[in-house]
Amino acid sequence: MTRVRVDLNISLDGFATTTDQTPEKPFGEDWGRLTDAYVSTRTFRSRVLGDTSGAGTTGVDDDFASRYFDEIGAEIMGAAMFGLHANADDPDWRGWWGDEPPFRCPVFVLSHTPREPIPMKGGTTFHFIDADAQDALNTAVAAADGGDVRIGGGPTTVRQFLRAGLVDELHVAIAPILLGRGIRLWDDLRGFEEGYRATSVSAPSGTTHLTFSR
Repeated sequence: MTRVRVDLNISLDGFATTTDQTPEKPFGEDWGRLTDAYVSTRTFRSRVLGDTSGAGTTGVDDDFASRYFDEIGAEIMGAAMFGLHANADDPDWRGWWGDEPPFRCPVFVLSHTPREPIPMKGGTTFHFIDADAQDALNTAVAAADGGDVRIGGGPTTVRQFLRAGLVDELHVAIAPILLGRGIRLWDDLRGFEEGYRATSVSAPSGTTHLTFSR
């Protein structure tokens, strides 16, 4: 059965993004601190960076990194996660995920700007849709062909689906850092935990993996 899943890295104070992005550093100075445990894993180095050396951390963080990619049949992301704002006026801009994005499935980018689908190497095709959360999810479920649907981010997009009660599993990797600014995941989600079972696992990196599952 298709499940709707979310995986996010957040800080101790609940921020899932930073606000210090620049054209040279589109994710900001603090992004490396926020995602350090994830990008250090063997799974990330292999799946995202194409590193075949076997380098990278194993254990709890890597287990969750591997789970991130398991059984995903389709993905939904906001326009910012694709990178539309970086080159908004360039019709040939193909996002900042490189020639072979790590998703390897249909990806539905929420955007008010119509664009033709962009097929990429490795099985990823970016589709651009102007839809609310429920309609976007219906489209993604049909494309997933029985696989799970991941709401990839960013946090503003994720919160739309959480508020609508459409998420079956939310995993947050809580990094042991304070950001003090950015976009907070938990705003306007009072009582979200009702109806979910919460579990947590601590990793040697200091990251706490907190999962809410229906």
